[in-house]
Amino acid sequence: MTVESGYGDIFGPQVPRTSDGDQTATFALASASYRDNPVADIKKADNEWHQTTLKPGRKWGRIFRPNLGEAYSRAVVDRMLGPGRKPLIQSFGAEPQVVVEHALAANNIRKDRDNYLTVVMVLCGLLFLPGLLVWLLIFSIRTTVAKRDDKRAGALATTLLVAVGALAVIFLIRMPFTGFWAWYARACVVMPVIGWFWAKQICERTAKDLRGRWDSLLAGSSVGAKVPEAVPTSPGETKADQLRQSLAKLAAEQQSNSVFYAGPKGILGMGTRWGSWQLAEDLVPADPSREIHPFRSWDVIRAIHDQLRMLERNTLNTGGFPKPSIRHWIVTPIAESAKAVSRPEGTDVEAFQIKTHAIQDICNKQQFGAGDRHYLGVQWTLWDGQLIITMMITVTVLHETLRIEVTGHALGPVNGLFTGKPEAPTKEVQKSFKPWETRKVNLPLVNTDEVVRLAVRAPISWYPPLLNWLGGTIALPEPFGLRHAWADQPWRHRFMADDALRAATPVLRVVHAAAIRVLEENGVNTEKFGTRSAFLSTAVQDASPSKADVYDA
Repeated sequence: MTVESGYGDIFGPQVPRTSDGDQTATFALASASYRDNPVADIKKADNEWHQTTLKPGRKWGRIFRPNLGEAYSRAVVDRMLGPGRKPLIQSFGAEPQVVVEHALAANNIRKDRDNYLTVVMVLCGLLFLPGLLVWLLIFSIRTTVAKRDDKRAGALATTLLVAVGALAVIFLIRMPFTGFWAWYARACVVMPVIGWFWAKQICERTAKDLRGRWDSLLAGSSVGAKVPEAVPTSPGETKADQLRQSLAKLAAEQQSNSVFYAGPKGILGMGTRWGSWQLAEDLVPADPSREIHPFRSWDVIRAIHDQLRMLERNTLNTGGFPKPSIRHWIVTPIAESAKAVSRPEGTDVEAFQIKTHAIQDICNKQQFGAGDRHYLGVQWTLWDGQLIITMMITVTVLHETLRIEVTGHALGPVNGLFTGKPEAPTKEVQKSFKPWETRKVNLPLVNTDEVVRLAVRAPISWYPPLLNWLGGTIALPEPFGLRHAWADQPWRHRFMADDALRAATPVLRVVHAAAIRVLEENGVNTEKFGTRSAFLSTAVQDASPSKADVYDA
């Protein structure tokens, strides 16, 4: 399953076109850019290996704090498209370019909103600064009081606001000044209130748009992410060309055949290793009077590769395996606590792809000691991108012993935080004539405090570093990849667990059959290999997930 970013007109807005509907994980991750949850909710999506860090702003800058969508979209764009960014981990089962495009689109929507709010702040706020400061002080006191645990705090905060409003009316009627300053004082009281009503309309319109996109993505309608700034409209638009190149680089890195093994974290992007089966026997000539015909590990791997292509064929009409992705991977070991990765470079690498001759050389020679290792992977993307099953095969020959190792890796669904649909804000109140019963009442989509927060943030939104310093932001888990950073374990989902376990037996048998055939063709006695293969074939039927990467030494 792929997402083709097709752009009919190079001078028009970019609207990604999806090739199929199996993009649940992609759209779930993309929907986070449109959300208005509290930013602290991102911690609920953390797993045992990857933790998101909340970077707090100034203690006195609470009003500048971002919500989840604002912080997420900004962090994703900066991390994945920023100049001089560190390498990324592939997002198997998702399309990171689509997620980034939606983050850019969400930033554009908020930017348009902030431009309007800035005009409101200038006309109704900065020109009447004394009144604006007084009203902001009152709202800050009200917010602080309302957040107390006391049940009466909400009523007290509302009473405070009503009392201040009454004082403002009295002040307007019994003005202590005359002349110009009297009218200016009246304007300082009234204009910030008018500006608030104006800002509320702008905020509600934008909130409806963002929530509509959020809901559409989770409903599978694949709403387009318009990113017109990524399409140069003239030869001199270097910024647009740089953004276009960054998106192309992101797509190319997603297709890299280089992955990283981080100890107990497993292969980053593929998940932890839950099972391992090893067939290791001596290479003995079938005919004692003849020597074994020389062969290499690559010859065995190539035969296994060809045979794995037959996995989708079925004897019985029962559905069976969908077509898997079969690739040669170069695995680089990194420390469990590593905060960055370094992709291979040099003449053997082109567009993040390690060339075939280099892969063969690693497969045949780098089997002991330091260096990268070669694995043949067969991967299924199931459950609309929510489950990634990867079986990795490696062949090594040390002295006269040939070892064939098959390991199972599984990456589960994205955390439920990303799949939750928007809900209209409501509260329960007592019925007028039946106080022992309650009913739900719809609340405004954007409340009073949210309007004030957005209006205050708007004038400095053009410079995100200052906004992050004042209100805080989030630091994404490193090494960062969109898919594995917020993936849950598949073992809590019965059918996902069954699919992962069922894939092991057919793959193991195909691998052993192909390898034994190569050995027979090269004059190797395969009796012990066949016996050991039969034993493993029996053992794998009782497969159960375990933490195979945690060695109890």
